Amino acid sequence: MNAAPGKLPVLIVVHQETSNPGRIGEELRHMGHELDIRRPCMGHDLPKDMSGHAAAVVFGGPMSANDDHLDFIRRELDWIPQAVASGKPYLGVCLGAQLLARAGGARVAPHRDGWHEIGYYPLRATSAGRSLFPDKLHVYQWHGEGFELPRGAQHLARGRHFPNQAMRVGDNAYGIQFHPEVTGAIMRIWSAKAAHRMGLPGAQARDQHLSGHAKYDADIATWLRGFLKHWLKQPSALDMPLTEAAD
Repeated sequence: MNAAPGKLPVLIVVHQETSNPGRIGEELRHMGHELDIRRPCMGHDLPKDMSGHAAAVVFGGPMSANDDHLDFIRRELDWIPQAVASGKPYLGVCLGAQLLARAGGARVAPHRDGWHEIGYYPLRATSAGRSLFPDKLHVYQWHGEGFELPRGAQHLARGRHFPNQAMRVGDNAYGIQFHPEVTGAIMRIWSAKAAHRMGLPGAQARDQHLSGHAKYDADIATWLRGFLKHWLKQPSALDMPLTEAAD
């Protein structure tokens, strides 16, 4: 779909040369937004302000929010508070959520028992998150670090081993630990190229990734479509009662 007249582009920040915004990008384009994709890890600048963008999405990557030796991580940590203060919608996905947390003064760290979430895992809405999440939703994960909540953040969804799965900072900034952008094609690439990570504590075998996609992906796609409309303050399915996703 072509960009709608008068709509500003959405800033997309990715962290590898071959990364793409997946299903999130597809949905934003369907909503009439062009995507301004930037890779600070390759020297791309971040905008001085958000006046030229409708919103910003900061995606994941193999690096850590604690990698202060990486110039682009330091630049993103400096830039995120300005982006959030603009009032424009901000969405952090996995690393992007951890950067949001750390920029707000919260701790990002590995699980104390070395646990990883790599595959499909259930999350549950908190009382503050019931308007945004069904009671239970299985989502795709790929991480070994988690974030604590910055001061004043609302806790929206929890998981068993990583309790902070979604948060809202102020009225406009959200951080989610999971990966709703992952399509079947992306999942198959990740799980093949990084098959060695399937042996980490807590990680699921590749056949569980494949069966999980068949079982849960439709619910993830439905949730994401409604969430993005809410995030961009458009009429949303989230304004209507939510039904529980399949177990």
